[in-house]
Amino acid sequence: MGVLNVTPDSFSDGGRFFGFDAAITRAHELAEQGADFIDIGGESTRPGSEPVSADEEIRRVVPVIETLAKEIAVPLSIDTYKATVADAALGAGAVIVNDISGLTFDSGMSDVVVRHGASVVIMHMKGTPKNMQENPQYDDVVHEILGFFQAQCKKAKDSGIAQVIVDPGIGFGKKLEHNLELIKRLREFNRLGCPIMVGPSRKSFLGALLNLPVNERIEGTAAAVTGCILNGAHLVRVHDVKEMKRVAAVADAMKTE
Repeated sequence: MGVLNVTPDSFSDGGRFFGFDAAITRAHELAEQGADFIDIGGESTRPGSEPVSADEEIRRVVPVIETLAKEIAVPLSIDTYKATVADAALGAGAVIVNDISGLTFDSGMSDVVVRHGASVVIMHMKGTPKNMQENPQYDDVVHEILGFFQAQCKKAKDSGIAQVIVDPGIGFGKKLEHNLELIKRLREFNRLGCPIMVGPSRKSFLGALLNLPVNERIEGTAAAVTGCILNGAHLVRVHDVKEMKRVAAVADAMKTE
């Protein structure tokens, strides 16, 4: 899954694709590089970020989605936790909702997903983007997130959502040791019976391990992507699609089960 941030303040690309033309060009690049999905977001959810209004989010993403739905064959995902934004994006041509709140922030999200016949990514986050990295604590991070997924997947399926994907939320309310533990024990989420997606790309835990800024984390991302795939990830959400597509091909070849 290739990342397309249509925001002025993304942690990873600093607003490089905020303009309409830049976003369209970038989406075509991601498709040509081999993205199986493109995840489009109109609000930065980096640690400490402030939310934007639903109207502003719609203004940013819907024209991009409408255009791309006509121009490329790659399925489009909308990265939002707001039901009104998801509704507009799905109406414009998106087919997946990537909800960082795991269906907890907006009670109307499940109904929107069902009405459009879309799939949903249920991600785990402790707190909100504004406060999630203020000393998050877990007794057993995998056990706690597994319990969250069991409840939210049941909620989603009971509401009529056909396909649920789970994402443990690397970097969303987790310390370095939590992120590493999640990757090491990723296979434990298989008991949910859902595809597992992981988004380690350029994240701060890589910066902490390597003492490198965000634009120098491609090797760290490659190592993390490999670890995720070998430990059971079915999808990886990345910024550097061309490079990580190659990494994934090698990791897939090394998998033992």
